[in-house]
Amino acid sequence: MRILVVEDEPRLLGSLAKALREESYAVDTAGNGEEGLFKAENYSYDAIVLDVMLPVVDGWGVLEHLRKEKPTPVLLLTARDAAADRVRGLDLGADDYLVKPFDLPELLARLRALTRRAAGQVRSWIELGDIRIDMRSRKTSVAGKAVTLTAREYSILEYLALHRGRVVSRTELYEHLLDESDDTLSNLMDVHVFGIRKKLGRGLITTRRGQGYCVE
Repeated sequence: MRILVVEDEPRLLGSLAKALREESYAVDTAGNGEEGLFKAENYSYDAIVLDVMLPVVDGWGVLEHLRKEKPTPVLLLTARDAAADRVRGLDLGADDYLVKPFDLPELLARLRALTRRAAGQVRSWIELGDIRIDMRSRKTSVAGKAVTLTAREYSILEYLALHRGRVVSRTELYEHLLDESDDTLSNLMDVHVFGIRKKLGRGLITTRRGQGYCVE
């Protein structure tokens, strides 16, 4: 999953980005609303963490402009706990909000919920036959036995499983699993998919030649 964090306080921005990357998210950052809006409109994100009090363009303005273009899930961060501010954010199209100061585990849980709902997934786990994908712990098992995947293998499997039944192109996988600083080879995705098949079974992921991958 690829997340955009828009926050003007450098220390908080850095700590959030670090924490999200430790959870195996691909993370892009922006230090003001103008930069955040540009990235939000021009790149594909699974969710956006958006501070309200931003320089150049505030969070309200970013959200209002973004909603004219994209339905990307947005989690608002605000230092103001007034009901009017929460209502304003939700009415402008925010999907959730969190009041500063906040606990990191709660932010991570809210992001997981946002990305699940955006993919039409209510539960925090996915079952594919005897394969179980736990999105909270980011662990995978087969018939109750744990299977160790690399962070990248897990991210690919989770994304394909969340979009089960749909062919996902390599381009889409790159856009949602790599951040703006990643530089990768065109055949790297095939290598990771091969690793997943080796551990979980060749029939799990189908390759559609010239189109991409699909979990049925």
